[in-house]
Amino acid sequence: MAHEPTVFVVDDDAAVSTAITRLLKSVNMPVETFSSPTAFLQACRPDRPGCVLLDLRMPELDGLQVQAELLARDIHLPIVMISAHGEVESAVRALKSGAVDFLRKPYQPKVLLERLREAIALDERNRAVLAARAAQQAALGQLTPREREVFDRILLGRTSKQTAVELGLSSKTVDIHRAHILLKLQLGSVVEVIREYQWCLARSAGAEPNA
Repeated sequence: MAHEPTVFVVDDDAAVSTAITRLLKSVNMPVETFSSPTAFLQACRPDRPGCVLLDLRMPELDGLQVQAELLARDIHLPIVMISAHGEVESAVRALKSGAVDFLRKPYQPKVLLERLREAIALDERNRAVLAARAAQQAALGQLTPREREVFDRILLGRTSKQTAVELGLSSKTVDIHRAHILLKLQLGSVVEVIREYQWCLARSAGAEPNA
């Protein structure tokens, strides 16, 4: 079941949460509020799209600790951090840890909505990339061990002749493996393989003869 992108508001100030909820509902943005960071962490799931509007100063855990816990759980919801205090050091730490913005209370409703929409759009892009990556991983799983060796050398820019020498094969055999790779990955050329699977380059570097 697909979930609608939601703004998860985590703030121990009930008045602030109520005001934000009214604002978001006025523009038809789904919202869920949590007065406790612990309650939010217990409810948060990686399959729920959206973003987090996170107060910096709260009892139990502060915003930076919540941010760190989400990262530790491999949950990468975009975070907009908010605070009633102009804490430059905390803002820098939050942004370096991946927060998309840091707003000081009181903030302009228009600015807040813009930042939240940007955060949700970022989450949608990130999830699309992850879905594409999962499909590519599944396609790679169809390759035989020998085809994977040839695939690694395609990413490294090896020609068929160079690959043949390194693997002790004939150039014709390498070309056959290349054709099978293109078929299984549903791509039309070696150039497309390199473009679509650049993220595999770190692993493929291990195919270097002197690596």
